[in-house]
Amino acid sequence: MRGGAERVVALSGGVGGAKLALGLHRLVGEGGLAIIANTGDDFVHHGLHISPDVDTLIYTLAGLNNRELGWGREGETWSYMEACAELGLETWFRLGDHDLAVHVLRTLRLKEGATLSEVTAELCARFGLPGLIWPMSDDPVSTMVETDQGVLPFQEYFVRHRCAPVVRAVHYRGAERARPSGRFLTALRDPGPGAVVVCPSNPFLSILPILSLQGVREALGELRAPLVVVSPVVGGEAIKGPTAKMMRELGMDSGVEAIAALYADLADGLVIDAADAALAPVIERSGIPVLVTDTVMHTLQDRIDLAAATLRFAATLERG
Repeated sequence: MRGGAERVVALSGGVGGAKLALGLHRLVGEGGLAIIANTGDDFVHHGLHISPDVDTLIYTLAGLNNRELGWGREGETWSYMEACAELGLETWFRLGDHDLAVHVLRTLRLKEGATLSEVTAELCARFGLPGLIWPMSDDPVSTMVETDQGVLPFQEYFVRHRCAPVVRAVHYRGAERARPSGRFLTALRDPGPGAVVVCPSNPFLSILPILSLQGVREALGELRAPLVVVSPVVGGEAIKGPTAKMMRELGMDSGVEAIAALYADLADGLVIDAADAALAPVIERSGIPVLVTDTVMHTLQDRIDLAAATLRFAATLERG
């Protein structure tokens, strides 16, 4: 079947994935896009339920993200963190004052019995993004990183230790029992998207947690729409974050061929940067069509252009 792109489902992590998600949102418009956010890095800190990737997506698409820091909200203040430091509380994970209010609302609503999907929908509506971003699951899943310094929860590895420990393996605790959120399944099945886009997020920390949920790989495999992966590495290195470092530490090559291999069972197409153009024939011989284009997104127009190129590519693909 030749896939169209009238409706799009995007699988995304935080900062890197949010860039393309913003381009897709600007291109597809209201009602045509469902973004499924990784929640494997959710955790409780200072008694609050924090969903970093969900919040990064909300802030980015609402135009409120902190461009200087690369995370959090623009114009943030830090009175809470300053007070925590004075009292000797942990400050390794920084909670801005405006960001803190989001975590408080989420925690209170969850304690009242709301699901994470319901809370996320409320937050999206408050930020002018109704029905756009959905958590991958309402059940708890925790990404655990096995390192040379022991098994670390994701945020301990990523923020507290700044990705310095050597990675031996990555596990998704609770994934064997977790179900995809109802909205995730609805986006895939009712009536089904024209394309699924895997945003350029870290595979191990952002996308594989989503794919590890019960029935997700099967649901994606049954789609008649094409699934297109946008590579998070360029020239063997990640634009941001520890993707390439982790790949090498896990005994893999850090190039786009390894990205193709990671998604080989699901991908109908792979988007790679012009810097990796010479590798396109190698990947295509493995059976995955390749689009070579500019994938480094510095500006809003870069994000929109990559989204447009990805969806045009999807529209040319056949899924058996």
